[in-house]
This record gives sequence, C-alpha cells and structure tokens, in this order.
Amino acid sequence: MKTADFYYDLPKELIAQDPLTDRSASRLLVMDRETGEREHTVFRRITDYLQAGDSLVTNDTKVIPARLLGEREESGGKVEVLLLKRKGDNIWETLVKPGKKARPGMRLSFGGGLLRAEVLEVVTEGNRLIRFEYDGIFEEILDRLGQMPLPPYILHELKDKNRYQTVYAKYEGSAAAPTAGLHFTEELLREIESKGIKIVHVTLHVGLGTFRPVKVEDVTKHHMHTEFYQVTKAAAEEINETKKSGGRVICVGTTSCRTVESCSSEDGMVQAGEGETDIFIYPGYRFKVMDGLITNFHLPESTLLMLVSAFAGKEHVMEAYKEAIEKRYRFFSFGDAMFLTKNDCR
Repeated sequence: MKTADFYYDLPKELIAQDPLTDRSASRLLVMDRETGEREHTVFRRITDYLQAGDSLVTNDTKVIPARLLGEREESGGKVEVLLLKRKGDNIWETLVKPGKKARPGMRLSFGGGLLRAEVLEVVTEGNRLIRFEYDGIFEEILDRLGQMPLPPYILHELKDKNRYQTVYAKYEGSAAAPTAGLHFTEELLREIESKGIKIVHVTLHVGLGTFRPVKVEDVTKHHMHTEFYQVTKAAAEEINETKKSGGRVICVGTTSCRTVESCSSEDGMVQAGEGETDIFIYPGYRFKVMDGLITNFHLPESTLLMLVSAFAGKEHVMEAYKEAIEKRYRFFSFGDAMFLTKNDCR
C-alpha cells in the first residue's frame, strides 16, 4: 500500500481559513460506508442520522495556547517554541524554530522575561526538552503570552481563541483541536441527548504529529507519534453497555476513534485506563468498537485520511472527496464534515 494512493488535488481556495459564526451551519456529507451511497445536508441535521440507544463518543481535551514567541537571551534573535507534551515539573517537549540554533544550554526569554527557559537536550525527531522558569502560575502566564497553535495551512489570524476549542473542552493538554467536535453547539448536544443518545467523553491530547506528513512510500513503514489518552470507568461502562444493547458507538473525530480502539479487547469491550497510544489505523485494520464516524475532510496522504479510508473503504472515500471538491465543500480544521456509518443514508 503506497502513500501516493491517498493523494488528491485540492484547490487552495477550498481550505477553510476562518470558522463559521454558527458552528452547526457547516455542511455535512453523509455516506454509507458499505455501499458508498451519499447525501448532502447541514451539520445541525446530524440528529436525523442518530438513533436512540447510540453513544456519541467525544474527545474532551482542551487546546493550550502552546505557541510562544520570544528571543534568545544571548543574541536577541527571534525564536518560536511550540509546546508539545509536558514531561515533568516545568519541563516540556517542544518544537523550536529555528531548530539548528536551539542547542542544549541555550537560554530563551518570553514576554520581556516574564517567562524564561533553557534548552536541556535534543530528543526524538529533533524536538527539544525545555525547562521553564517563572514566578506565579504557569497556566496563567501561558494564557497571557501564548497563541493558539493553528495548523500551518490556516493563514488568517484567529480573533476568538474559543473558536479553536470544542464547547465541551475540559482537560488541557492538546497542541491541536479535535476538529470534528468544533461543529457541535451546546444546543445541538442537548437536542441529541433528548433523543435518547448518550454523550460519552474520553480524553486524548492531540500532538503535533497530527499534521506531520507521511514521508515513506510504503504506508506500513510510517512511524506514528504517541499521544496521551484516558478513559474513565464510567465512560468505558457506557460504551460497553451500548455495544451489549445493540446500539452504535459513533466517534466524533479520529482522536476519539483512536482512543477507544487503543483500549479495547478483541471482543470489542473498552477497558478503562490511561497511557500513551501510537495506534496507526490504515486499510486492513479491523475495527473493534467504532460503528460510525463524524470527521472533517483531511489532508492528502495523511494518516487521518488513511484511518477514514480504513473505515469506509478507500474507493468510497476518494469518490466522496472528489464530489465534495466539485460541490465546493470547505476542507480541513475549520471546514465541513462527513458522517460515515452504514444503512443510514435516507
């Protein structure tokens, strides 16, 4: 299986640069993952495709303002630091630009010295371990100095930080938003619950690897990044009860999918717990838990597009993407959505 098999040509003007004022006004492409049958609607009509007894699994991670702009103390040169993963007290794994100059021992300053740091060592994939120094509460300083780490394909400035958060975001730790969840409003979630559908929260802190391209020709040779996940006992029990009672487990986004598939047994039962997952889902994978997927439109040759193709069939997915381009859907993080399941296109 070649990475090039997952390439498609996307006109640049279809990359959504700004979120819609109304989260639920995005377009929605609904596809039967077995037949490839498709129909088009708006996201707020997602309730038409959900059934009493289903469970909607969401990722309640919260994006931190992880992009810091500062300077090297010795030379005054500009530096950009992206926080990726907390490794210990005041120590973070980061991506530093320019990276070649970020050698161990280099001192950094942010906000006129409000936050200072030292590069400790170079680790996997050229990332840097950095120890921060400050007076006060780190999260408050970060909220003051940091910027939202928008994907590189978004060129516009984000005016409202909350528009890169889901309405149910709770636990801080992500360097990127679980973007399929951006379409939900509190009103829509209440409507879904009133229909007899459970809303179950799991946590997966999204890392920078979400945007890293697959650089190997053979898909199976790709090295997947690790991300922290947590599934509570209550969440596991609700998902398992849904499976036992014949309901569908519908994941909101690829991160929720990767979480439940990472902590499930071969019989499809989810185990409570936490840890690091590097699960890589591509065509040929047998899904143990997920019955339906709500997801955005993903980058060509990305691991996310491979996951979607594994669930709904590469041919069906690529045909759906072709049609979405023809119908001028909006793509990527602030773009439109798909709902993939079976026997639900009406």
